[in-house]
Amino acid sequence: MKKYSILIIALFLLVSVAFAAEKYTLQAGISLDKIPKEFYGTWRVSSKLVSTNSEGTFKDHSIDLWNLSRKGNVITLDNPFSGAKASITVDEVKGQLIKFKKTGDYDGKKLTDAVQLTLAKETFSGVNNLKLDTVSEIDGHILKTDWASYKLTGEKISGSSINK
Repeated sequence: MKKYSILIIALFLLVSVAFAAEKYTLQAGISLDKIPKEFYGTWRVSSKLVSTNSEGTFKDHSIDLWNLSRKGNVITLDNPFSGAKASITVDEVKGQLIKFKKTGDYDGKKLTDAVQLTLAKETFSGVNNLKLDTVSEIDGHILKTDWASYKLTGEKISGSSINK
C-alpha cells in the first residue's frame, strides 16, 4: 500500500511540474523570431500630438531618428542625435502589426512609451501613447500622471530591407 501511495504522489508531482512548465512557456512572451526583419534598421519618425491632459508638457510634433536593432534576445531603440537608448519589450506581433513598450526614469519621473505600429516595406504608421508619472521621493507612490497620444509615421533610411 505504501508503494502505491508513493507512486500516486510521484505521478501527481510529475503532472504538476509538467503543467507548470507548460504554463510558464505560454507566459514567456513574444518570440523575437516573429518580428518581421523590416522592423530593424534606421527610421525617420514623425510624430504629431493627437491628445493630451497636459498642454505644454509634450511637444506638438517632432521628427526623430530611431535605430532599432537586436542583439541576442534584446531589442534596442536608440536615437543617435539625442543619445537616448533603451531596451524595448515587444508585447504583440500579428503579421506586420507590432506593439512594444519602453520605460525610462528621468529626474524623478517615469516615462512609459507604448507604441503600436503597422509595417509596410519601407514605411510604418501607428500611435505612441506616452505616460509620464511623477513619483514621490519619500515613498515611491505616483503623485501625478501626464499623458499624450501621438500619431506616428516612419520612413526607412537604412537597414536590411532597403533596396538600392
